[in-house]
Order: sequence, then C-alpha cells, then structure tokens
Amino acid sequence: MTDRDFIPVRIAVLTVSDSRSLADDRSGDTLVARLEGAGHILAARAIVTDERAEIAAQLRIWIADPGVDVVISTGGTGLTGRDVTVEAHHEVYEKEITAFSTVFTIVSMQKIGTSAVQSRACAGVAGGTYLFALPGSPGACKDAWDEILVKQLDYRHKPCNFVEIFPRLEEHKRRK
Repeated sequence: MTDRDFIPVRIAVLTVSDSRSLADDRSGDTLVARLEGAGHILAARAIVTDERAEIAAQLRIWIADPGVDVVISTGGTGLTGRDVTVEAHHEVYEKEITAFSTVFTIVSMQKIGTSAVQSRACAGVAGGTYLFALPGSPGACKDAWDEILVKQLDYRHKPCNFVEIFPRLEEHKRRK
C-alpha cells in the first residue's frame, strides 16, 4: 500500500506512419487502451506521415499545450530511410532521458532477443513535457507501457517516478 494518491497524467498519442489511419492504428489503439486503463487521460491523438518536419511540428504543438503532460509516439524508430521519428524527437528535446533506451532494450531482449538491437526507442523532456518514441508494433507498445511507463507515470511508484518531478522540470526558468 502507498501513502500517495494516484495523479492522472494527460497523455497525447502520436502515430507516425505513411499507411495508417485511425481505423487501423493498432499501436495507437494499444497505447490509448493502456493509458486509459491505468486511469490517465487521453489529451490528444494524431497520425502524421514519416516526415521529420511534420513529426517535430506536432511534438512542438503538444509541448506548447498546457493540457498535455506526456507525448508517446509510435512508429519510425527503426533503421530504414523513412524512419525519422528519433531525429524529430532529438530536434525538440531539451534533455534526453538516455536510460529509457537502455531499459527498453533490456525489456525487448526478453521478448524478441537480439532483434531488439534494431530499435532506436528514445525519450526526452522539452517545455516541461515528457516525450517517448516507441517502435510501431503493438507488441513494442505493450512492452514499453507494461514494463516501464505504467510505473514511471504513476505518482505512487517508489522509490521515484516521472510524475513527482513534473513541478521541477522547468525550475531553471524561475526567477532567482
């Protein structure tokens, strides 16, 4: 039992794909079902094509939106020429959460073995908003949510979690 109350987080889901629509976005659907099932709020949802400028522009819109605390993107984290989500994320990050990639790889190794090496999943912070870039498969979205994000986006999780430091993400902007 914890001495803390649950705090719902407002999460935007971004699917990066040249071929998906809301009608067949299984990875986006997986994330929405999991975040809502955990008690969080779907703040927004969009699908953009595999274009770096378009991805970065959508991230910036949500970073500037006070109604969005977290953005989770799915798709475009692989190695092919069209996979530019990671580059778009890095373009907007103020700070990268480098351990996220490592932990995601460890989780993936347990599920898909050495194929995990082909993912470039990443995470960072910009404008007080957490940003996570996940692979475009429902399985990878389940793994990232079930093994990492469900815990780190839960204020009750100890010894520490992302929610408890929300107020301090932009402390450098306060007057001294």
